[in-house]
Amino acid sequence: MWLDPSRNYDLIGDVHGCARALERLLALLGYSKRAGVWQHPERQAVFLGDLIDRGPQIRETLLIVHAMVDAGFAHCIMGNHEYYALAWDTPVQQAGEQTHVRAHNKRHARLQRETHEQFAEHPYDWQDFNQWFLDLPLFIDAQRFRAVHACWDDRLINTVRTRFPDGRIDRQFVEQSAISGSLADQTFNRLLRGVNLPLPYGMSQLSQDGYRRSSFRTKFWHQGQASLTYGDVVFQPDALPEHIAQKPLPAQYLRHINAYDDEQPMLFVGHYWRQGLPSLIRPNLACLDYSAVNGGKLVAYRLGQEHHLLPNNFVWVDTHE
Repeated sequence: MWLDPSRNYDLIGDVHGCARALERLLALLGYSKRAGVWQHPERQAVFLGDLIDRGPQIRETLLIVHAMVDAGFAHCIMGNHEYYALAWDTPVQQAGEQTHVRAHNKRHARLQRETHEQFAEHPYDWQDFNQWFLDLPLFIDAQRFRAVHACWDDRLINTVRTRFPDGRIDRQFVEQSAISGSLADQTFNRLLRGVNLPLPYGMSQLSQDGYRRSSFRTKFWHQGQASLTYGDVVFQPDALPEHIAQKPLPAQYLRHINAYDDEQPMLFVGHYWRQGLPSLIRPNLACLDYSAVNGGKLVAYRLGQEHHLLPNNFVWVDTHE
């Protein structure tokens, strides 16, 4: 997807249905609501995906963001939760036990429960928004900066571009993601969920959001070391047990970890449930997901014409206020 590189942008992290916090953040950033649309006279917003699920005002969030995008005051990329919604509603084409790309099991239903409940009386709205999710590109490459929900992978992105030059996929690509190991499966998993590695010894861990997981999220940008421990690469709020964190990472896992070096364009991601005060990961890398829906912060980065990220350009509101 092409963006005007001479323009200034406000990049906004995972909203997850926190519409009231989003309105406070937009006002703090200098946007005002006119003719029913939040807008800025000079700037555009860029949403990093995960507008839906978990939060109390999911439909209101979608109405705000869709109106901004439709009127040309914002852009939005796809998050893993928008993909989950598409996959939940997309039937598989081959007969078998699984009827849809995303299995209709209790775990998946729980993750999307708030969205389904809040749209129960608005089924046609949900159909429209679900179709709109297909218009959300998987990534933005604006030359001097980039945006992707979880992980920038040059190989996958360049391959996807040969079929979808602007990063906007179609329903067939969603259908193909039901095939394990397919290009579509790899693309959605890597770009929207990041690099996840299995915990050793078949162990699992109860995360802060109440889900038991057998894998953990990693620093996809880690580079330059031939020998790493599990603790070196973990990137999530849930710390690994100390005896696991100190364990050497098996060599076969190292090839799964990307290298996003500090010479590449500025990159913005969401997804990772950071905590505390917003801060840079590196001069060319920022995560804007600060656990808004869990009483954290809804965070934006005010991007001007800089070519290296500035630590004082974060703007946020506390969602527990």
